[in-house]
Order: sequence, then structure tokens, then C-alpha cells
Amino acid sequence: MADVMLAKEIEGTAARLGIDLTQVDLDSIRLPPGEDFGIPSDDEDIYRDDNLEFDSGFGNIIVVDNIPVVPREKFEKLEGVIRKIYSQIGVIKEDGFWMPVDSETQKTLGYCFIEFNTPQSAFVVTNPGPLAFMARLRTASLFEAELALKTNGYKLDRAHIFAVNLFDDFERFMKVPDEWAPPESKPYTPGENLQQWLTDEKARDQYVIRAGTDTEVLWNDARQLKPVPVYKRAYWTESFVQWSPLGTYLATIHRQGAAVWGGASTFNRLMRYAHPQVGLIDFSPGEHYLVTYSSHEPSSPDEPKRVVINIFDVRTGKVMRDFKGTTDEFAIAGTGGVSGVSWPVFKWGGGKDDKYFARLGKNLISVYETETFSLIDKKSIKVENVLDFSWSPTDPILALFVPELGGGNQPARVSLYQIPSKDELRQKNLFNVSDCKMYWQSNGDYLAVKVDRYTKTKKSTYTGFELFRIKERDIPIEVFELENKTDKIIAFAWEPKGHRFAVIHGDNPRPDISFYSMRSSNNTGRVSKLTTLKGKQANALFWSPAGRFIILAGLKGMNGQLEFYNVDELETMATAEHFMATDIEWDPTGRYVATSVTSVHEMENGFNIWSFNGKLLYRTLKDHFFQFLWRPRPPSFLSPEKEEEIAKNLKKYSKKYEAEDQDVSMLLSEQERERRRMLKEEWDKWVGEWKRLHEEERLERQKLRDGEASDDEEEEYEAKEVEVEELLETTEEVLPFEYGQE
Repeated sequence: MADVMLAKEIEGTAARLGIDLTQVDLDSIRLPPGEDFGIPSDDEDIYRDDNLEFDSGFGNIIVVDNIPVVPREKFEKLEGVIRKIYSQIGVIKEDGFWMPVDSETQKTLGYCFIEFNTPQSAFVVTNPGPLAFMARLRTASLFEAELALKTNGYKLDRAHIFAVNLFDDFERFMKVPDEWAPPESKPYTPGENLQQWLTDEKARDQYVIRAGTDTEVLWNDARQLKPVPVYKRAYWTESFVQWSPLGTYLATIHRQGAAVWGGASTFNRLMRYAHPQVGLIDFSPGEHYLVTYSSHEPSSPDEPKRVVINIFDVRTGKVMRDFKGTTDEFAIAGTGGVSGVSWPVFKWGGGKDDKYFARLGKNLISVYETETFSLIDKKSIKVENVLDFSWSPTDPILALFVPELGGGNQPARVSLYQIPSKDELRQKNLFNVSDCKMYWQSNGDYLAVKVDRYTKTKKSTYTGFELFRIKERDIPIEVFELENKTDKIIAFAWEPKGHRFAVIHGDNPRPDISFYSMRSSNNTGRVSKLTTLKGKQANALFWSPAGRFIILAGLKGMNGQLEFYNVDELETMATAEHFMATDIEWDPTGRYVATSVTSVHEMENGFNIWSFNGKLLYRTLKDHFFQFLWRPRPPSFLSPEKEEEIAKNLKKYSKKYEAEDQDVSMLLSEQERERRRMLKEEWDKWVGEWKRLHEEERLERQKLRDGEASDDEEEEYEAKEVEVEELLETTEEVLPFEYGQE
């Protein structure tokens, strides 16, 4: 019955949208029974609560008001003008334009209806699954109408400024009462403390994992050598989960949009963000805003996909700004993303205040401020051929890279801009550049620019670094090259909150790893080399968030080789292996490390938890393992002076925790003794049962021996030694014989 109802719904929707279902193989679609298709969802009520009706059939119709009032002889000319404007947005149905006429004056009434058509080509289904098919039926025909709303306020001439609304909105407008009534006041009910997890008496950290259909939040209880469950839910998300940068929220992804969850012991839904077919999300560093992304099929096969990006206020769920366009408009530069779009499209600057965000365009960088969500000074920074940019993690400073122009006549350059003044703070010209990447230190103290340069023959490249000291006067720049500048750079990483950096260089499978400091004993303005480790099986670097310790990891082809290294002492603390490891992540305190094997491998899925010095604490195997994410912690409220004081008096503070550790150790020892006692009791019970059975069967054994004495009487038996001869080998040999010999 459920399948019949679903088929009728599809047929009805397709008929309203002008879709020929004969080209869609409905028999190939199989749905589990039940209205929820066998998958209970948390957010099905998002439409019911907000009274959203996506299947009304009029979602692709707009009403354009304040158009000129003209007589019948000018109908055709006016229709042509309006069609020209709106045909740039989408395809208007053949009979999809109507201007009502006054029956007495035979003039238009000053408004018109426009119905957009979504051609059948926009609904070509290549085995998408039933949920994707239904979502496409519901949303694709609405896209042009929603985009057309951007023409609200369009100035046709001085006397005619368009007022544009969706036809479906009029029902909502009609429900507005004629007389204003004050809203009902609701009593204040305090919400849960979203930071309560930070007050854990055991100072534990949390992490979230996804395996199969389940998503779990757990405590990392390293003392007990096991995870402790906090919250578990099946089908909590439809693709992935993501912590907010300060750990306050856990975000989930759904067909209708995104949601954030939080709380003390149970994760309650705090806010929803309606964005159909959302595919990617990104939080601002201070958790004030959430950016959501979706792509939609074009109205013509020759056109690129269309993109919708919304920026929500995290607490209120209000859309602060939206951006709509094609994938071509959002695909400039960037290093990763989906469907040709670099992600994140918008990069946040200004530190935790979330004051600015910016995106890269063609020959420009658009910088917005969040007070009005508009461009700073109402214009972008124009930089010809700009290829990439990045923000300082702590200050409103932009670093941008421009490649060579004019065949090398105009050199490449890296420039630093102050925001919001847009003043250029520093510029460095670069010659013979093949590629360039920028690496900020976590405190914004330093910027490393890795520059790949062509040799004189242009047949090969070599690598050097331009090191910017951002916090020093006039931002001095130091040119830094490896001792063997032809070495290939495999990885580079700054020490968090520190002045050191590490470089993996050389050729696989055993490159070298060098450590450097931005300080030296004689001159603080020069880079000094600390050490070089020769021939290491490593291709990735993972610094502890607290600095000092680093993991030299060999992932992918190196099968999960791990070396835990102390950079202060320049010594290896431990070496280990997590076979086929795909991911490594430090906890936010730098005490523990998680290594995991995700479902990209079919075997050994799960994760290991290690101490900072390389001791394996516990291992958890999970089939179809997808994600492991530590819950981030907000910055400490302690001043640097207070932290320094605690470090100096660490022995005094550590006594308390050493006593707790000893109690835990004794508890674990007691638990181990109890476990052994139970095992011994179980063994003694089994031995006693065996002896009882042995005694019960004594007569039976004596009977089988024809009345011979019991097997307990050893004197009834005589031990004899028997020698057995065995022929092992036979050989024949002909000996010479001489006549006359006796």
C-alpha cells in the first residue's frame, strides 16, 4: 500500500511539473516499508513546525508587481521586456506569462505572473535512489523562482521598481490578522549548560565516532583504559558530523538542512538550518556563524550546476546572507571541494570575533564584514591574476599570492594586507616561480611561504622558503633553503604556539626529517637548525597542540608507521605501528593521540588511543568505521602569567593528581585481583565437577576392564621396556678383488 501511495505522489508531482515519467524506470526503485522508508529521522517535523509546503504545485511561480500599466497595443512590447529580464534566470514555460487586464479600461493591472519550467533534462535520474529522486522532484523546479526573487527592487525606470514574491507566499500573507495582537509571553526556562562537559572531575576529553548507522559520543577514560559512553543514536546524520571550532555544538547533515546539538549528558537539538540538499558546512572560528552549501542540477544540459550558499546565525538560525550562482563562479582557485567548487568558499578572518570573511574571485578578493554582511567600502580588493589567499589565524591580515605575468616579465609576489584599511603592509617579489604555498603559525607570529622555483634550464625545480616575522617591526623576511636545495619537500608543519618547524625532505621511501627554530642563541632574527633525522619511514607530521612532541607518521603506502619524538630533548620516545592507518588526530590537550583505519580499507576498521609518548592504551574495532573526531576545547581563560606560575609549581599541584592516579591504580589492581580470583574459583569448580564425574564412572571403568582393579592402584601395572629394531637404509657396494690374495 505504501508503494502505491508513493507512486501516486510521484505521478501527481511529475504532472504538475511537466515531467514525462515514461523515461524514468520506477520499477527499479525499491523502498523499505513505512512512511519513513525504514529510517526514522529527527528533522521530519521541520516542515510541519514551520508550515512549509513544498508540494503545493505553485513553487515555481512568481508575482511581479509595479510593472507599467499599458493599453492592449503595448502588451507585446512590455511582455518582451519582462521576458528578456527573467529568461536570463531560467526557462519560462511556453504559456507561463500572464498579465491580468482591467475589463473596463482594457489596460494591464500593474502586475504579472511568471511560471518557470524545469525541462526534463534537469531530472535525468541515473540510479539516484528514492530519496534523492523525491528531493529533486521537490526542489529543482523551485530554484529559478527563488533566484528570481533577487530581482525584487529591480528598477525598470524611475516610476517602476519591481516588487517580486513567490505565489505560494500569498497564502501566508493572507493569514496576517488585520489587527495587531501582542505575542504571548512564555516563561523563561534556562537551557542546559553547553560547557558542562569541560567541568569533568577526571579532566577527560570527549570524541565522536561514526560506524555503520550509529553515531556515538564517548569519554576517553585513559585511566580505565577504555571509552565510556555518553550518547548514542542511530541514523543521527545522513552523511557526516562536525564539531564546532570551540566544541560547543555537534552538527549533523540532513535532506532538509543542517542541525546543531549540545547539552550536558544528552545531546538535544538546539537549532535547525533549512537548506535543502545541503552537502557541505563550515563554522566561523568563533562559532557565531554557519556556512551551508548545496549544488543543484541546471535547467539545461549545457549549463553548469547551480550553487546556493547560506550564512546562518548559529544561535537564532536566521539567514544573514545568501549567495547564489553557478559552479564556475565559485570554482576559482582553492585546493579542495566538491563538483569543481573550492571549499571552504569563504575564509574567515579577524580571529575569534568573526569580524570578516572573504572569497576569491577573478582578479579580485571580496572581503565582507559581519556587521552588515556587505563588502568593506562597498568594493573588492582588485589584484590582477591573484591565485590564492589566506588569513592570519589571530589578526585581520590577508596574505595573497600572485603568479608571474607577461611570460616572466612581471615577477610573482606575496603581499600582506591590513583589513579593513586594505593597506599593503609588506610585499615580496619572487622570480622563476613554479608553485607557492602559504603556512601560518597558529599564533600568527610567523608566515612561511614555500616557493618552488625553476632552474635555469627550466627542466626541473627546487624549493626554498620565505619566512615572514609578522609581529616584528617592518615584518622582516628571511630567505631559507635546505642544505640540499634540490631535495623534494614532502611535508612542512609549524609547532603550535611555538617557534619551531619541521620539514620532511628527500626521496621516498626513507626521506630525512629536519627541525629548525626561528630563534638562535646568538641572533634571534635568524633561523637555526636543531637536528636532522636520516632515513625515516614518514610522509606526514603531526605536532601536539601543546607543542614539544610530534608524531612522524608513515601513512598510506607506508602502512601506518609511527614514531613519537620529543623535540625538546631531540630523542625518540617510542616507535609503533597501526597497520593501514588512514588518520591521526591529537586530542585538544596534547595528552593523547588517536589513530584510525576508516572504511576506505575493508579490514581492521577501528581506532587506537595512545599516550603522548607512544604507549598504546586501548584498541577498539568497528565495522564500517567512517569518522573519529576529538571534541575541541575553547582557549584557556588563564593568563600567560598564571599558566607560567602553574608550570613552576607543578609538583605542588601534581600531588593531588598523583594520589588520584594511585587510587585508580589500586582500584585497577583490586579489579585485576578480583578477576583472577573469579577465574580460580571457576577453575576449582570445574576440577571438582570433573572429579565427581570421575568417581561416578569408577564402576563402569572396572567393568570394562573385566573386573580389574581401579586405575588408582598403580602397583597393578608393570612397566616394561621394549626394544624395536628398524631397518633404516640398505646400500650395496662392489669391492675390488685380486687373485692370489688370501
